[in-house]
Amino acid sequence: MEYSNATEAIFLERPNRFIAYAKVHGKTETIHVKNTGRCKELLIPGVRILVTYCDNPDRKTKYDLIAVYKGGLLINMDSQAPNPVVEEWLYTKKYFPDISYVKREKTYGQSRFDLYVEYQDKKAFIEVKGVTLETRGIARFPDAPTLRGIKHLEELGRCIKEGYEAYVIFVIQMKGIEKFEPNWGIHELFGVTLQKAERAGVQILAYDCRVTQDTIILDAPIPIDLTRKETSC
Repeated sequence: MEYSNATEAIFLERPNRFIAYAKVHGKTETIHVKNTGRCKELLIPGVRILVTYCDNPDRKTKYDLIAVYKGGLLINMDSQAPNPVVEEWLYTKKYFPDISYVKREKTYGQSRFDLYVEYQDKKAFIEVKGVTLETRGIARFPDAPTLRGIKHLEELGRCIKEGYEAYVIFVIQMKGIEKFEPNWGIHELFGVTLQKAERAGVQILAYDCRVTQDTIILDAPIPIDLTRKETSC
């Protein structure tokens, strides 16, 4: 996935989930935040961020926040990026051979999954989760309780019973990750539900990404640890 018109800026503050203030080319601008998660460990006043310019007179903001530097680590935090990133990866056929059909936003039961794939003689539903939370080389999801995420996992388990394959792909929007695990300290029930989904036959995948100022590309598989933890940072 590629971005155009990306430029570096300095983050100032985030008054609500949807906007932030940043210094862009020396001027204070109102920035649209393309991630409604908390991201408090990332969006610290004074950090370097990446923004893209949008030349749309109907918009209230001229820029979108797409990435942030955490020390020397560049983290993509565009919540709209993981789905197209995974779709691009699907067409490389590195994991799903002989793909004949891909559809976005496919409805099943009471849920709408991010991707639906037909390959060989198989049919698969795929739910994509973007991950931006990292602590000492461990990526975790979610960064806030997610009832919607639990619903998706339960629905994927039902897909298995009707003969479909089912996948959850955690897209870790950075490099430098040693392993992925559920964020037990933030939402224990999500971790428990993820364990149940795996036992039901849902395949759990985690991949890191190569992130530059202009691109984000799904890269390497990351080890997954679903062992229940008493606490998480």
